[in-house]
Amino acid sequence: MSASTEASPARRGRPGYDRDQVLAVAVALFNEQGYDATSVSHLASRLGLTKSALYHHFDSKEQLLALALGEALDGLEGVLDGPDAAVTDPAERLGAVLRGAVRVLVDKLPYVTLLLRVRGNSDVERAALQRRRAFDHRVTALVAEAQRAGQVRADVDGAVATRLVFGMVNSIVEWYRPGGAVDRERLAHDVVAVALDGMRTR
Repeated sequence: MSASTEASPARRGRPGYDRDQVLAVAVALFNEQGYDATSVSHLASRLGLTKSALYHHFDSKEQLLALALGEALDGLEGVLDGPDAAVTDPAERLGAVLRGAVRVLVDKLPYVTLLLRVRGNSDVERAALQRRRAFDHRVTALVAEAQRAGQVRADVDGAVATRLVFGMVNSIVEWYRPGGAVDRERLAHDVVAVALDGMRTR
């Protein structure tokens, strides 16, 4: 979490929005018309606030972006460090991480969607991409550990496998809609079944 996030206490302003609500509207607008194309005036208009009232909540558009990307990244990083990923069996740990990543994507769909559209055009975006790469490297290490244990095919490059699996996971943002025919747990199960079945040793 950035220093600006930690240093900013929760505040309320008019007309009754709290910081989380303002951030959610900002993320929706960034996804709808692009971060670079969204001005503070656009966001204030969508919220029905003046720009000065919006600044009561947040210091800048960049702070909104940093908080939004942090929301997605904190969730993904938490999967790697959570209790479900603490099992000793490498393949089970990899499966737990993949299930957890799908759950984060579903629970924080607009935030992860925004994260996946980041291209490194600013310091905030470059810092987010660095955290994404660190996450990918840790998952690749899990794949390599499962390979050493003889649970994942040794003829599959770990880094390539990670990119392919998360290409599938990340594609969920393009078609998944909450409340649809496939719920979160079924989706997580299906992703792990398809991904790990293709990588397991026979």
